[in-house]
Amino acid sequence: MLSAKDLARELSSYADNEKAALLRRFFKTGKGEYGEGDTFLGIVVPAQRRIAKKYLHLNCNDLMPLLKSKIHEYRFSVLVILVEKYRHGTKKEKETIAKFYLRNRQHINNWDLVDTSTPQIIGDYLLTHDTHILSTLARSRNLWDRRIAVLATFPFIKEGRYTETTHVAQLLLADTHDLIHKAVGWALREVGKKSLQTEEAFLKKYAHCMPRTMLRYAIERFPLHKRVKYLNI
Repeated sequence: MLSAKDLARELSSYADNEKAALLRRFFKTGKGEYGEGDTFLGIVVPAQRRIAKKYLHLNCNDLMPLLKSKIHEYRFSVLVILVEKYRHGTKKEKETIAKFYLRNRQHINNWDLVDTSTPQIIGDYLLTHDTHILSTLARSRNLWDRRIAVLATFPFIKEGRYTETTHVAQLLLADTHDLIHKAVGWALREVGKKSLQTEEAFLKKYAHCMPRTMLRYAIERFPLHKRVKYLNI
């Protein structure tokens, strides 16, 4: 049966130094940047997803060494596997995966890793569990914890539950990182697609103190005259 080491070897066989160099720049791996120290093999996402599907039998313990790896594509592929296992898992299996994810979230440390897995695992799990952790994550000093807090609210938006998103957004109004500004604005825009009244109620209260990037993302779908109005608040 294929092992985690087989997965690592197969992924490594697709390494492309030229693409790796591009990805290192794209994901800001330079000194002092948000992805500092991240290592890339240069594997395109479709190939990673195709390979990962062959390893869905691996459990959390099997996958731990790859999740802890400095190689970005190893971590990404682990998360693809966990999302698929969660989607098709029993209630107990889903709980095991969600708790494993939260315990090891320090390795989920770039925006694509968060965005491709948090809504599907933590967001879905919290729909039927205590959501207090969202506040804890939103108040974290760790950038990726805060992004997890935002992305975890997306399944709530789909269910017509907006309190979780607006609560996290309010906690992050003073955040200084552009990746959080974009994530919060994106989430508020998604709220507006389902309930414009809810989004506008939030904007009327907080638009004056929202970072400009956050506000621009939130009002992106508004008519021009309404965008101008909010931008001039």
